[in-house]
Amino acid sequence: MNRTNQSTIIKEAINSYLDRGATDKQDIYTKVVDELGVPRPTVRRVARDLRTELLQKIQILQSDMPKATVTPKEDE
Repeated sequence: MNRTNQSTIIKEAINSYLDRGATDKQDIYTKVVDELGVPRPTVRRVARDLRTELLQKIQILQSDMPKATVTPKEDE
């Protein structure tokens, strides 16, 4: 299995556990390692790549949002 294909499969497995409501990162890593038989450092690397990709997408989607302006309340 080449690296690109392996990364895609690992990302799908991580997303699958997230979609099922898993919230503990270490538990997700353990389940992916057990399910796919890949080394834990590989799962951690792919999870880091997935986080980076998702953060980039979030930043793109937030870029069109107007900046919230804070107006101080006047003393009454």
